[in-house]
Amino acid sequence: MGKNLVIIHGGGPTAVLNASLYGAVKAAKASGQVDHIYGANNGTGGFLKEDFIDLGAFSEEELGLLLATPGTAIGTSRDPIWQDDYEQMTKLIEKHHIGYVLFSGGNGTMDTCGKLHKALVQKGMDVKVMGIPKTTDNDIAITDHSPGFGSAARYMAASVQELCADVRSLPIHVVVMEASGRNAGWITASSALAGEKGYGPDLIYLPERAFDEDCFIRDVETLLRKKSGIVVVASEGLHDKDGNPIVKPVFKTERATYFGDVSSHLANLVIDRLGYKARGEKPGLLGRASIAWQSPVDRDEAVLAGRMACEAAFEGESGKMAAFRRISDEPYKIEPFLADIDQVMMFERTMPDNFINEAGNGVTEEFLRWCRPLIGEALPDMISFNRLSGRKEGK
Repeated sequence: MGKNLVIIHGGGPTAVLNASLYGAVKAAKASGQVDHIYGANNGTGGFLKEDFIDLGAFSEEELGLLLATPGTAIGTSRDPIWQDDYEQMTKLIEKHHIGYVLFSGGNGTMDTCGKLHKALVQKGMDVKVMGIPKTTDNDIAITDHSPGFGSAARYMAASVQELCADVRSLPIHVVVMEASGRNAGWITASSALAGEKGYGPDLIYLPERAFDEDCFIRDVETLLRKKSGIVVVASEGLHDKDGNPIVKPVFKTERATYFGDVSSHLANLVIDRLGYKARGEKPGLLGRASIAWQSPVDRDEAVLAGRMACEAAFEGESGKMAAFRRISDEPYKIEPFLADIDQVMMFERTMPDNFINEAGNGVTEEFLRWCRPLIGEALPDMISFNRLSGRKEGK
């Protein structure tokens, strides 16, 4: 009996998670090195329940649909993995003749990937374990960027562009758009790309900088002297100088904090302290898995990451993660490489200082150069015939 391969998804879905699945399955089928290609039904929890999907049974036409399907076709989970679970996983790997394990996910999933790799090595089992990066938050260490981010960034930039066009048409309020990213402001920052088409946010607030409500009100008040419609983009993870969330968390688990409604909180601040009309907007889950705004660059790189991890496993690599190294911004060029999982496990990548402006309420041109190619083709051009476009006369 030959060896089998299993693919496990972990954490939140993205617009291109299925593209990585496609790349891995296609590589596995082409290799001829495995008898069965399994997908763990609903992540590690499904694996521990021995609930497998036979991915090799699907036609080429069905597999091709993965490229345009958001979420994950095999399910995912956030099930906590305890030390005893690793022992059980090694037993199931042996029972089902699994020789290759591919984990696709973010920081927590890469931690699981690394720990399973070590557990198998300690037992002397010849099983190759590889990681495929996946996160909209772009907070996985070592790699220049992660599959999932480019599409989330494109969605955010496009949504803010459309929002700015709306506010410019009826400039009577301050609108605060909330972006996901608890500790890393990559998605929030990507909204600045909308400004390259003349419809960008006026203010951007990132979790990498302590948030001061008085400074925020001053920033808004200064802008209101010049224009009557303002768009603010703020991270869900904003915190004060002491590290406390600016909005009390809705609830906490052992692994995560679920933040309150930052956009509504900031809108209410504007109303209460400036007496000006304001509202909050929050795309939420829509921002992480939109096929309508899927980045073709992100999709292609997701396929590459899945294929690369699978092929590396067949070549004998283990305890590694597929990763990208930036060679140049213009023209855009990356170099794929394998990162040691030990360097990735549970480390978080946040925005560097050179990507954030001095005032802490926007981004730099250096960030725009870095981010621009990841969203794919340029956003659509827009036009306004309104002479004032929200600006106050005489300003």
